[in-house]
Amino acid sequence: MNQHKIGLKISMLCADKQITKQTLSERTGLTITQIELIENSETYPSLSPLIKIARGLGVRLGTFLDESNLSGPIIHRKQQQQQPVAFSSQLSDANSHLDFFPLAAGKSGRHIEPFLIDIKPTTHEALVLSSHEGEEFIYVLDGSVKINYGKETYLLETGESIYYDSIVDHLVSAVSDQPAKILAVVYAPL
Repeated sequence: MNQHKIGLKISMLCADKQITKQTLSERTGLTITQIELIENSETYPSLSPLIKIARGLGVRLGTFLDESNLSGPIIHRKQQQQQPVAFSSQLSDANSHLDFFPLAAGKSGRHIEPFLIDIKPTTHEALVLSSHEGEEFIYVLDGSVKINYGKETYLLETGESIYYDSIVDHLVSAVSDQPAKILAVVYAPL
């Protein structure tokens, strides 16, 4: 899926629901400029503003990631190689060290978003914490992961997990110069 589909879906949903950018701005707390940047961006926005837009439009977060809308079960086979989705952070590319591989794209009516996430090592000093409504569960599949959560820092190794409220500022990154892989399940209420 290319990045412009999110902007196109936002525009189409606004038109279908007769929601102006001003109204969407009021519903989300984002500025009109931020909404337009997301609509026209070459990269995916971070989860935080995307969740706000989904709520403001009354749709699931997955609406922006879906290629189809299947009501039955979704099976993701290991040989199905998908293109990763790299979300930016707070309208910048500071957190582009995370490659998200959606595991339930196409499932209609879902309330959780499961992802495999490849975490690339980064020396970027300006990694930005983000927050959004909902909850997250992270299980480390490979490598070592650092979770900045509020004022605390948690180090997780392969086979360890964390479950937290996403409303608290947080950031997931690799501990060292080695990549890591996690299973993340994000719940974002409508």
